[in-house]
Amino acid sequence: MDIKTDFSLDAKGLACPMPIVKTKKTMKDIEAGQVLEVLATDQGSKADLAAWAKSAGHQFLGTIEEGEVLKHYVRKSGDEDAQEKKHPNVVSNDDLNKALDSEDTLVVDVRESAEYAFEHIPGATSIPLGELDERAGELDENKELYVVCRTGNRSDMAAQKLSEKGFTKVYNVVPGMSEWAFDKTSNQ
Repeated sequence: MDIKTDFSLDAKGLACPMPIVKTKKTMKDIEAGQVLEVLATDQGSKADLAAWAKSAGHQFLGTIEEGEVLKHYVRKSGDEDAQEKKHPNVVSNDDLNKALDSEDTLVVDVRESAEYAFEHIPGATSIPLGELDERAGELDENKELYVVCRTGNRSDMAAQKLSEKGFTKVYNVVPGMSEWAFDKTSNQ
């Protein structure tokens, strides 16, 4: 399938959040209505770019897989439509660490399973962002959900999704695992 694009961005070999960071930067330089092709090799980029595009008000057109390369297509919306949404309930790593003592606290780690395996908060539930739609039913809606990722970007998108699904006590943890200075464990 030959798809006409206005620009192409090479994000091959980059891990989250870099494909999103580079896409966001590139989108600022193109005009409304133009289509950006993002070439990536990170499997997590499928869900990440789709969720980012939605939260930023852009149109995620789809992904074509060609071997190891994922070709994502995003159409830039008009500036009035492109106000990036942020989840309103944000807490710090310190806030989450204090909340860990409560039985009402559930930590949802939305990083990829490999990231989780090497280092995570003890007791955290691993649900990668790309699996959240199908696995949200595994979460207890009566608990306070603290959503964590590496830097707060994926967890922001996940917190928005969970709120849209009717969860009322959802918190995005920023800056997340990149600066988590408390107890950690691994599956190794």
